[in-house]
Amino acid sequence: MSKIQLPAIKPKYRPWNKGRLIGQRRPLLAKQVSAIRARLELSGNLRDLALFNLAVNSKLRGCDLVRLKVSDLVAGDRVRERVSVFQSRTNRPVQFEVSENTRDSIWNWDCCPEMLRCIYLFPGRFHDRPHVSTRQHARLVRNWVAAIGLDPSGYGTHSLRRTKAALIYRKTGNLRAVQLLLGHTKVLWVSSRRFSKSLSGKDCAVDPPAVSYRLHGWRRTSLRPSSRAVSHRVSTRNHCVAFLNCHLTGKNNARFWASRILEFS
Repeated sequence: MSKIQLPAIKPKYRPWNKGRLIGQRRPLLAKQVSAIRARLELSGNLRDLALFNLAVNSKLRGCDLVRLKVSDLVAGDRVRERVSVFQSRTNRPVQFEVSENTRDSIWNWDCCPEMLRCIYLFPGRFHDRPHVSTRQHARLVRNWVAAIGLDPSGYGTHSLRRTKAALIYRKTGNLRAVQLLLGHTKVLWVSSRRFSKSLSGKDCAVDPPAVSYRLHGWRRTSLRPSSRAVSHRVSTRNHCVAFLNCHLTGKNNARFWASRILEFS
């Protein structure tokens, strides 16, 4: 019997995640933050130093960080100690305090000749781009991380957002405080970001992102594709406790996760 060999079909578009490490980015440690800050200070790059300090201090998403205006932080001849910004994703205000070190770096950058008549705190290099793009911000973060000997694939712009929240969570263990700092609408979203592993410092046998789910209001509508869908009403507190217990014990099985929800309900 003759075998018909069909021609190889080449995909028209390259998958966006081919060859990339996707998933939750790790927060930076205190010594890593100090190492990056020291390198930026020695290089004399005022813009990158102000951008890095403000990213760690404000805990804003990259899209909100690059859109900050000079008037949002600078008032007269000083930098505000407390700033309130509307988040583009949730359309809700979030407040953050600006440390003294960050205020000094922002003031030094604002006094540079490059900032003359600039509306945005981090202006772009081209006329059609009023501020630094999120991709440029991601490239800067990758260069900062690689400069201190870390793997750039494991860190991103969200690593800077989660750095200070991770330090506070390790010391206090208060999810409510982390929710207010990050500007999440519910405590449930904080727990769904897998803070129990990456912020508490516990290493589970199986990576917590394997448990994926989607919530609609108060109802759990789906589990992992390999497991049977479960629909049940649970309170926010019990949902968070069940999720954290699942990760802290290293039990990442979908059936175990579903049984724990039924026990708490």
